[in-house]
Amino acid sequence: MRMLQVTDLGADQGYADVLALQERAHARRVAGDAPDCLLLLEHRPVYTLGNSADASHILYSDETLREAGIECAATSRGGDVTYHGPGQLVGYPVIHLGEAGLRVVEYVTALEEALIRAAAACGITAGRDARNRGVWVGGCKLAAIGIRVSRQVTMHGFALNVNTRLEDYQGIVPCGLRDAGVTSMRQLLGRPVDMQDVKRHVVRAFKETLNYGAP
Repeated sequence: MRMLQVTDLGADQGYADVLALQERAHARRVAGDAPDCLLLLEHRPVYTLGNSADASHILYSDETLREAGIECAATSRGGDVTYHGPGQLVGYPVIHLGEAGLRVVEYVTALEEALIRAAAACGITAGRDARNRGVWVGGCKLAAIGIRVSRQVTMHGFALNVNTRLEDYQGIVPCGLRDAGVTSMRQLLGRPVDMQDVKRHVVRAFKETLNYGAP
């Protein structure tokens, strides 16, 4: 039975600190010194640029960024520009794909499926969109996915908008898609959503989809 260690880091997490934590977890997993793990957290407001990002997709000036309290950070994940902030559930799985018997595309599809199932458990019907990876409701993205795989072990992961401050997306072209919107569970349901409930649904769906032991 494959095992998954789930660590809830809570809210108000700085991007650089958590990236360093991911890198340490990745090194331990590559060395075989630790099991697969899933880090769950909420970041302080930050725009992150993937390794194929277009810097012009950050629309705010440096002054506006300072006034809004939003940092910018380059990162090694795939994809373009995205946002992380309070009310958004971020998950960073550190998983050995070789041991899981998964190819990269299969892994990304499994992440999408886990989030679609978690959304359904909260009363939201979500799906996929051929334009871009992630989880969508209509023409709006509910969850973004961006990963990196090195020595068969994953880093980075997903960002699910739960009670996210959606106005912060106005400072970017999310994922480089000018004709797509973003949404959140709160917006779709018309009420605040309990983050702990969402975490439980995400962990359960993640374990089911990626064939770990029972939640």
